[in-house]
Amino acid sequence: MAAARPIRLVAGFLTVGVWTLLSRVFGFARDILIAGILGAGPVAEAFLVAFSLPNMFRRFFAEGAFNTAFVPLFSKKLEGREDAEGFAREAFAGLGTLLIVFTLVAQLIMPWLVLAMASGFAGDARFDLAVIFGRIAFGYILFISLAALLSGVLNASGRFAAAAAAPVLLNMVLICALLLAETGVLEDVVTVDAPGLAGITGVHAGTMLVWGVLVAGVAQVVLVWVAAARAGFRIRLQMPRLSPDLKRLAIIAAPAMLAGGVVQINLLVGRQVASFFEGAIVWLSLADRLYQLPLGVVGIAIGIVLLPDLSRRLRADDATGGREALSRAAELSMALTVPSAVALMVIPVPLVSVLFGRGAFGPDDVAATALALAVYGAGLPAFVLQKVMQPLYFAREDTRSPFRYAVVAMVVNAVVAVGLAMAIGFLGAAIGTTVAAWVMVWLLSRGTRPMGEVARFDDRYRRRIWRISIASILMGVVLWGLALLLGPLLGTDGWRYGALAAMVLLGMLSYFLIGRALNAFHIAELRSALRRS
Repeated sequence: MAAARPIRLVAGFLTVGVWTLLSRVFGFARDILIAGILGAGPVAEAFLVAFSLPNMFRRFFAEGAFNTAFVPLFSKKLEGREDAEGFAREAFAGLGTLLIVFTLVAQLIMPWLVLAMASGFAGDARFDLAVIFGRIAFGYILFISLAALLSGVLNASGRFAAAAAAPVLLNMVLICALLLAETGVLEDVVTVDAPGLAGITGVHAGTMLVWGVLVAGVAQVVLVWVAAARAGFRIRLQMPRLSPDLKRLAIIAAPAMLAGGVVQINLLVGRQVASFFEGAIVWLSLADRLYQLPLGVVGIAIGIVLLPDLSRRLRADDATGGREALSRAAELSMALTVPSAVALMVIPVPLVSVLFGRGAFGPDDVAATALALAVYGAGLPAFVLQKVMQPLYFAREDTRSPFRYAVVAMVVNAVVAVGLAMAIGFLGAAIGTTVAAWVMVWLLSRGTRPMGEVARFDDRYRRRIWRISIASILMGVVLWGLALLLGPLLGTDGWRYGALAAMVLLGMLSYFLIGRALNAFHIAELRSALRRS
């Protein structure tokens, strides 16, 4: 068995960051193809619901509850030179057995699972198609969960590249599936048939996509399995047994599963609301993809680089250093997030029209997606602030308070989403998500009052947050003017990408210059913060 090698934090952060960014780029390419080929029609909606089923449950079995419990236990055995490899094999066998049984049960109850995700599909062709697609795609949960466990083995031993690269495979395989579907290859072999599908276009492309999900899952497992073997961890198949270590793993994972369930219920509420409006699932999914890009990039910079430093200081009772770390984490996150949020709210139509507005994805689809994107943009700072504030609780081993706050936010999301959907349609789901995010931030902030000065932002943060906000608003004015000026080019095939790129780059330059003039940030300080580990 291989020994753990020292974890080079900065190198690890750069590795994960680059691969994550690459995955997002390929994800955009995938979604652009889906929008152009399938539009917001029934096949696209059926695929997205089917694909969301294994993705929902992977939060429990993969990088959610199971891995949250597995990685610390595995790391301790690795550092203590105990039988870490044997423990990984037991966990691999136990998780695999559980997931095989779960997947078989899901095949039997797939119609009810689809209704739980999108009851608005009942009675039309989307339901039959989603059930067929769901049965094919659900096997992905077995492969991606086992891949996540093997990724945990690699990460715990200081090896990040293969685990970080694995998500890129999914998008690459799906892009290839769509391109093959466009050529008509395998159309007579890879196809589905169900009542009510006559006359619906894109069924073959959707079928290729859903089989691509399964192929991608196998590819991801193979990649990390080979990487683990090369690192000295040979995780072989074996019969499962309920050992003391596996019992302890299950006990630790159970509470984390409850917390993961809250997040999934929030997503479920949004999909349920969207399923009653034709095309809304696609609109919300594409808007989510766009606002997740800055959220993911900032989440890497803050969650992986700065916030562990905050946790270490709090555990060491370094109140002064803890407050400094908290304030600088918040300052850096807002310097990156607030301008991104303003841009999503000011130029959602150019962003959506250039990236997705082609083929079957028409002007009405662009307008609806842009509305959802603007609403999500208003919640972007709240999602990042949650990442800044939650370690204040976790460092004190208080996981109950954030869980209670998440339950309150879940109820707020459901009430707002369902209530507004009756009045304004699908947009209620996006508004519910954003309102719930800000409620969660308020609850987290309120809960830190008994923690003392260490949990309060310092004077420098208070001064600069206003300057960051002003610089972002002025940047928004610049972007608005550029949208008017470059508007005609955004609708021209030969110029649309260049015009959007110019708009984004000039907007970033204006924010940089205005921010420097207002003393909202200093480049040297940001560079220093990113180097900290």
